[in-house]
Amino acid sequence: MNRPAPLFPGARVALVAPSSAVPEGLLARANELVCSLGLNPVFYPSCRYSGRDGYLAATDAQRAQDIMHAFENPAIDGVWCARGGYGAHRILPLLDAASIRKHPKWFGGYSDVTALHTFLNQKCNLETFHIPMPASKWEWDAITLDGMKKALFGGLTGALENPEGHAVKTLVPGQARGRLCGGNLSLLAASMGTPWEIDTRGKILFLEDVNEKTYRLDSMLTQLRNGGKFDDCAGIVLGYWTDCEPEDPDCTLELDEIFRQLILPAGKPAISGFACGHSQPSLALPLGRLCVLDAAAGTVCIEED
Repeated sequence: MNRPAPLFPGARVALVAPSSAVPEGLLARANELVCSLGLNPVFYPSCRYSGRDGYLAATDAQRAQDIMHAFENPAIDGVWCARGGYGAHRILPLLDAASIRKHPKWFGGYSDVTALHTFLNQKCNLETFHIPMPASKWEWDAITLDGMKKALFGGLTGALENPEGHAVKTLVPGQARGRLCGGNLSLLAASMGTPWEIDTRGKILFLEDVNEKTYRLDSMLTQLRNGGKFDDCAGIVLGYWTDCEPEDPDCTLELDEIFRQLILPAGKPAISGFACGHSQPSLALPLGRLCVLDAAAGTVCIEED
């Protein structure tokens, strides 16, 4: 796995929008955050709200072109997705994996960007970073900001432990070692049966989601289960399930019961409640990096590799 060079003060960072449009009011917040970190933001055309294509930030061709140009441009040091939403998996056929392999760079984002993480990890052999995106309404808490800085500038190693007050639940005890993969469950389920299908063999699989009914989470987890993804992986880390409510609270399966029925039978070390995803505080994850999951301790230890 190719680990990109960490960023540095003054680094030029491409801000791209591979999914939904970035509301104009949030561009200023993105600029403020990136500058406060000592980086120089370079806003690509897909970030311009005036160029949106319906619910997409821009046409598929424009969004793919922005990503390719950002990787191929020697004046750009890293690529940070401004926001998620919907649409990243539409541009996968338009990306040139061979060219990206020749120009490896730091890459970050999460949520819908999961489609690009999987592409870059598997097709380009490039380590990427699962971190929040700068065009956000969040007021950044200290833990999230600390993880973000370590992902950007180096030092994201050692044990990742939940902050005080955020309990981790052991679903299946044991230890497992493998490369981190995964991200947003909806995107991983959508990858099934495509050339960009998530490969979990021997890996630690991380899953999270937002704004989904519990029966839909059941369906997507069943898709992964039926595709052998839980049997293939070495261990499983379940993060936040933000605003994932049952459609009918009086006639539903709770999330813990869905996990018990669909994930536990694989017998792989597994935890839930890991502080990562669409809530704060959110820990940063280096996707593609070797790590050790200790399900009894509720920790994920990131190796130097």
